[in-house]
Amino acid sequence: MFERLLFPIDNSRETSHALPLVADIAQRYKSQVYLLSVLDSTDLSPEQAEQARQSIHNLLKQAEAGLQQIGIQNVKSEYREGKVPFVICDVADELEISLIVMGSRGISLAEGRKNESVSHRVIDLSPCPVLVVP
Repeated sequence: MFERLLFPIDNSRETSHALPLVADIAQRYKSQVYLLSVLDSTDLSPEQAEQARQSIHNLLKQAEAGLQQIGIQNVKSEYREGKVPFVICDVADELEISLIVMGSRGISLAEGRKNESVSHRVIDLSPCPVLVVP
């Protein structure tokens, strides 16, 4: 049923709330878990972007190790750059994801979508079901 899970992660509290659910679904359905972190470097200086890349790579390593430590062995990490909701949906389509599990976030989108979160935009664009964890 949920052969491939996509878990977009960042350093938010909501990501940590979603992690146990991702682990539970992955164990129950023997799912392949794809961790994804996306950097939108549009407003960052080159130095800030490089620091963000390093932080993201560390975050992905920690998350992968954490999932493997609790018994989830089928874990792969993806790092991409671009507009976060679009990249999440593109990766879901590209990897033929069965379910996206993500935390609800207070991140707003710019230009006319100030009240819309990344999770709302992903729900609108996603090629597969999306489970949003508060």
